Amino acid sequence: MRASPVAYDAFAPGPHPVVTSDGTLVDHDRADRVLPFRLWQPRDARRAPLIVYSHSSYGHRGQASLLCGYLASHGYAVAAAEHTGNTRAEWAARAGAPPLSEDERAALLARIIGDRVPDLLFLASSVISMHSGAIDARRLGLVGWSFGGWAVRATPEQDDRVSSVVALAPGGARRPLPGIIPSALTFAWRRRVASLFVAAERDRFIPVDRVRDVFDRAPDPKRWFVLRDADHGYFSDTIEMDGAPTPEAARDVVRSLALAHFDATLRGDAKAEELLSAREVDAFAQP
Repeated sequence: MRASPVAYDAFAPGPHPVVTSDGTLVDHDRADRVLPFRLWQPRDARRAPLIVYSHSSYGHRGQASLLCGYLASHGYAVAAAEHTGNTRAEWAARAGAPPLSEDERAALLARIIGDRVPDLLFLASSVISMHSGAIDARRLGLVGWSFGGWAVRATPEQDDRVSSVVALAPGGARRPLPGIIPSALTFAWRRRVASLFVAAERDRFIPVDRVRDVFDRAPDPKRWFVLRDADHGYFSDTIEMDGAPTPEAARDVVRSLALAHFDATLRGDAKAEELLSAREVDAFAQP
């Protein structure tokens, strides 16, 4: 791994000890919907910006713990939802069950799509309320992978608090591959939202051209990077893939790009902005 090309090191762990906790929320406005979550907090930081993470379809709240904990070590509070009805545990529970009818599948997809954005907004509001003295509610960012990448891009259409988004191999293209949740984005935003897109060069599920379709339609300011030789699973802690770069190196690049983006957009760090604007950010990522 090469050192960053400017005097800003996004590749080093942050100075803050991280405290991790799990909890469960109940949204009484949505038929008492249960929403488990995980929270990473910098132990000695005050007025931390809040980042909310959204997992992939049939994922879980801990699938990007390395990313979330890394951001927390740099002074961010990070909350990850476990989107009830679209989790890894529920996928496993359906193993061997009869296939869904066409109507049942359509109803399931509509519910999965309809739950995502309200989940993220409810989690953000709840964490801000529970930790009002430790979190700066004026600085709210989102990060998500795959279908979670769609969700974090759809959220600013419903809430003006969001000012910074990182989308990792996001859904939302107008022509998704078969099997990918069909949920095109409209980008009906009412405020300026700074966006970072990261695609995987050899992604089998959301290819680079689909990410580019979403990127091209997103409002400015925005930037994107392609993770060379990587597949879709490189954005998760637990999915191991063959090839180069190694999963560990790829995750190092992804979390460093995410940190630099949030530092530049939520903290106004000029050195972080300079890093992202450099001609070559890292040996494994290319503009």
